[in-house]
Amino acid sequence: MELRQLRCFVAVAEELHFGRAAERLMLGQPAVSQQVRSLERQLKVELFDRSPRHVRLTPAGERFLPAALDVLAAEATARALAADLAAPAVLRLGTITGLGERLDAILDAYQRGAPEVRVEMQSAPVRERLARLADGRLDAAFVRSAVAEQSPELRFLPVWQDELVVALPSRHPLADRPEIDLADLAGLPLRMTERQNHPALVDLVLDACARAGFEPTRCPLQGSLQDTLAAIGTGTPTWTVLYAATARMTSTTRIAFRPCRTPLSLPTSLAVRRSAPLPRLLLDACRRGEAPTCDDQDS
Repeated sequence: MELRQLRCFVAVAEELHFGRAAERLMLGQPAVSQQVRSLERQLKVELFDRSPRHVRLTPAGERFLPAALDVLAAEATARALAADLAAPAVLRLGTITGLGERLDAILDAYQRGAPEVRVEMQSAPVRERLARLADGRLDAAFVRSAVAEQSPELRFLPVWQDELVVALPSRHPLADRPEIDLADLAGLPLRMTERQNHPALVDLVLDACARAGFEPTRCPLQGSLQDTLAAIGTGTPTWTVLYAATARMTSTTRIAFRPCRTPLSLPTSLAVRRSAPLPRLLLDACRRGEAPTCDDQDS
């Protein structure tokens, strides 16, 4: 009997659906079915009543479920104890741009609970960040929005929503409004990164524009964020979006930062390896953060 068999059994028992259990475990449905069948062969009992219309626990499955849950709980307890006994001297954390004051709050909260741990931050594109996490070069990493290439070795723990604001020339009449209706931006070109650089952000903004009734004319970014804002603040009026924390830390009289009437935001998660103990202290520090965050070139 293996732990992965028990995990698959418990997931199916709780979901009563092999497909949903596979999604929850980030595995293929055939793999989940194979693990459950293997467990049933070892136990020499049928744990599920399967039919085209439903999946239900058999009486044997109902009796076995509490024992399986106990085993998995004991394993989680053992992992947590092992983590406490071998606390890392260094926490290697993959970061994202636009965290602003939130990152300071997270680090302060974390190091109050683990003053002996040195936090080493690494910045990299999202795919490289997740690759480093999967192979052990990182202990945890921040990730914005859903990741299409989610690996079965990783889990993604939601921690906050990153608010986006509109940046437009302060001389433009729309800058006098306390919030922006995206439909009013239809006549202004949009400065936005290429989709390959940040698909979640680009899709979010373009979908919001489509719902507002227009497809924006695209024009390229100007290198760094500072260059892009300088371009927006001079010449032909254009606009972009960036994370609210970045806007709060940006001082320029040429640019107005305004929230959207229909709020735009991207979810941020803390990615960790499934095989590692849950980083509860870091997770708690993230979820206690107050500041919304944003930037327009990283996921």
